[in-house]
Amino acid sequence: MTPETLAQALLAVLAPIAEERRPGEPLPVAAADIVFERPRNREHGDWASNIAMRLAKQLGTNPRELAQQIADGLGGVEGVDSAEVAGPGFINIRLGAAAAGALAKVIVDAGSAYGTNDSAAGQSINIEFVSANPTGPLHIGHTRWAALGDAIARVLEASGATVAREYYINDAGVQMERFAHSVLAAAKGEPAPEGGYAGSYIGDLATRVLAARPDLLELPDDDQVLVARELAYEFQLAEQKESLAKFNVEFDVWFSERVLHAKDDSGLSFVDRAVDRLREQGHVFDEDGAVWVRTTDFGDDKDRVIRRSNGEYTYFAADAAYYLNKGDRGFEYKLYLLGADHHGYVHRLKAIAGAAGEDPEKNVEVLIGQLVSIGGARLSKRAGNIIEMDDLREWLGTDALRYSLERSPADSPLALDPELLQKRSNDNPVFYVQYAHARTHNVGRNAADSGVDRSEFAPETLTHETEAALLGALQEFPRIVAFAAEVREPHRVARYLEELAGLYHRWYDNCRVIPLGDAPIESVHRTRLWLNDATGQVLRNGLQLLGVSAPERM
Repeated sequence: MTPETLAQALLAVLAPIAEERRPGEPLPVAAADIVFERPRNREHGDWASNIAMRLAKQLGTNPRELAQQIADGLGGVEGVDSAEVAGPGFINIRLGAAAAGALAKVIVDAGSAYGTNDSAAGQSINIEFVSANPTGPLHIGHTRWAALGDAIARVLEASGATVAREYYINDAGVQMERFAHSVLAAAKGEPAPEGGYAGSYIGDLATRVLAARPDLLELPDDDQVLVARELAYEFQLAEQKESLAKFNVEFDVWFSERVLHAKDDSGLSFVDRAVDRLREQGHVFDEDGAVWVRTTDFGDDKDRVIRRSNGEYTYFAADAAYYLNKGDRGFEYKLYLLGADHHGYVHRLKAIAGAAGEDPEKNVEVLIGQLVSIGGARLSKRAGNIIEMDDLREWLGTDALRYSLERSPADSPLALDPELLQKRSNDNPVFYVQYAHARTHNVGRNAADSGVDRSEFAPETLTHETEAALLGALQEFPRIVAFAAEVREPHRVARYLEELAGLYHRWYDNCRVIPLGDAPIESVHRTRLWLNDATGQVLRNGLQLLGVSAPERM
């Protein structure tokens, strides 16, 4: 019996009670509104509900009296062993072994679909993350956002949302010119210009540019800068894409900032049109020859200049045009993942949403990530002043790096222990979870060799206390996924998997799938194989949501 079927059963019990107290009036709750929680003390049952406390006042009674009526009714529901009232009106529900154990077959039959839900169905969400300048390698900060952004996208997709992972390429502006002059200087054998980019990777790019255009230094000066910029940009962006792909992160959209500034046939750009659209909403005003957006109407600390008195647009103009462009592409919700130094963008983006006529508290969401440090990590030999994503991945491995970055909230500073992440022990969280998954496959292989198969399923035989605990945790997985999607916190999936792995290991130590010695194979052994395989499926599904592999042998 799943929480969904239990909710339907409780609703059926509640309906006549409500009708008796409020004849002819509609039931004040639906099955989807009935929430169950796992009691901390397993002796209190499998599920607990506070529905009586929520509805007592509406139904004109006290919570304990209503809870007792509901508990009495649930006592007659097939699959419910008992229902008892606790405290001020909680209902503790204990399922029969057969009803609880039936979940194992549900999970195995569902396979990779178990855990998916429709809590975010109908939502169209654009998630922008990483978005590094294409002027150098990706570093440790980008690595954290790559892991978290992709995991958030995965749990949202598992919850029914339509998601686009987007990378905003900052390929316009002063930094691109500095990049071009830095590469060109290296091609000429000259030192980097003041304020330019250093590091051996610039020399490597210069070598590649010269190989692609041997005539580079024979071109007019302006053309040299242009060619150096475009070729180096192409090579560096390709390297960033390759780094992300090796980290199991793929983007659906690579959006160039240049698109926003390009003129159409009428001579207007996205930025031009964005200013006009904001003006139509009534939040744009002119002052001192400049064009302003009254962002203080939406919580910003000051109004923002969108076009200077000399006619040049500010970065705020590009931000506004980009936000509007996302909406034009059909994305109702815009989620931005920004670094620790971008706190000022929160009010700015919400102000843009408000000025565009949208709800700043609904249509735009900004997550600010905190810094991450890894003891013993070396600065990049190529870049000189950063810790590169590729170096981290090669050192620690994709699985350990992704999992460790995803198992903590984004807004928590993070210090990783590289020695721990490379240990093959239970102290290493990713090893602990992956080992549990590998163990389920080992049990399956040994069972097959011993003649134990899934030809029989007798859930009423799953009566050991470790089986009840394991089944209870397996039942929680869809709710965990839905909640992780709602609050944008994939670390909840990671922590759940660690708890599940612990429960599985304890079950493994207490319940045999293969009979001892010459003892006959019984129904309980075949049914335990279902439970073993169900656990492996959930561990596998959870690791997939984190972009981490689920090895079958370790």
